[in-house]
Amino acid sequence: MSSTVSPLAPKTVPDMPAIAGVRLATAEAGIRYKNRTDVLLAVMDKGTAVAGVFTKSKCPSAPVEWCRAKLKGGKAQALVVNSGNANAFTGKTGRGSTALTAKIAAKAVGCSESEIFLASTGVIGEPLDATKFDGVLGRLAESAEPASWLDAAKAIMTTDTFPKVATATVKLGKAKVTINGMAKGAGMIAPDMATMLSFVFTDAPIAPAALQALLKSGVEDTFNAVTIDGDTSTSDTLLAFATGAAAAQGAPKISRASDPRLKAFVKAFHRVLANLAEQVARDGEGARKLVEITVEGATTKASARKIAMSIANSPLVKTAIAGEDANWGRVVMAVGKAGEPANRDKLSISFNGIRVAKSGARDPDYDEAQVSEAMKAPEIAIKVSLGLGKGRDRVLTCDLTKEYVAINGDYRS
Repeated sequence: MSSTVSPLAPKTVPDMPAIAGVRLATAEAGIRYKNRTDVLLAVMDKGTAVAGVFTKSKCPSAPVEWCRAKLKGGKAQALVVNSGNANAFTGKTGRGSTALTAKIAAKAVGCSESEIFLASTGVIGEPLDATKFDGVLGRLAESAEPASWLDAAKAIMTTDTFPKVATATVKLGKAKVTINGMAKGAGMIAPDMATMLSFVFTDAPIAPAALQALLKSGVEDTFNAVTIDGDTSTSDTLLAFATGAAAAQGAPKISRASDPRLKAFVKAFHRVLANLAEQVARDGEGARKLVEITVEGATTKASARKIAMSIANSPLVKTAIAGEDANWGRVVMAVGKAGEPANRDKLSISFNGIRVAKSGARDPDYDEAQVSEAMKAPEIAIKVSLGLGKGRDRVLTCDLTKEYVAINGDYRS
């Protein structure tokens, strides 16, 4: 956790309302850090539905494997998250740590171990001493309260420079329901599922299968459209919890994601996911520029996504942006290497609304001074027009600075 907040951090933090059926508490367990909170316990009412999406890494962490197995039950009563240690690449010891953590949490909350969900973030390859949770989780279960959202987001930070939270309220039937979310992530980010660690809670009465469908579709253009450095973590986890408490105020019980009564809720749910995903991009390690890359005129949306990601993950593009250089040649390179349909002589590129290349060559009206001034902005929009079809997509990334190298060169030491 950095003491210097990213210059791209949101200027305001939303007031996070309580959600009926959710209580939160944090503590210092001494997992890795000193004099800061590093463990979060979220306690949910009995019957809370759970859904999740996880990393596609072939080397997943022990908590990811635990959650995948428990997700089949569809119910949750507690979430335990620790920072400082990812409990990844830890073999049998890691699996033992997850089992012990779940056992301690289940006893503290008073539920089955199958209703405990776990997530860990931090250093890979070091054993997690789960005995440090003994006693701590019991105290947290007793002190948990509904209003601790910002504290919860702070407890799960690693190299993040600010806590990431988002909220939305929307009508579902006759009731007003709330959606709250938090996320952590600043490096090792190219999710391909969800992102680093993120947790979303609602009091809407939504069945597990419907919630799972909403979550799976919701990540595609939010968390899956963000990259910091092209590296997919071993620990990427996004969990959603629905307590169903709003049913008492007239919210209808939802069993299908296609239920037309969910239309407004789905939009609000996606807004929360998109907000959190953008905050992750804004907090990219060492970032000084938020970069939006839009590719249009591709043969398909999927093709546009691949090309946009090729640009977003290019170190040459990202360092040019850090140097405030509108180097469209590097964008051309990234388009060409993506392996997707492209025609050099139809390609057009713009930076912050200023076209720098047209029909496969430098724009005849190109003005170096004008473009250089535009590149000084903290937010850079790159638009690529392929001229081949109607496929369009958008991804978010950030620039690549010397600070990124410094942060990751010293991460374990």
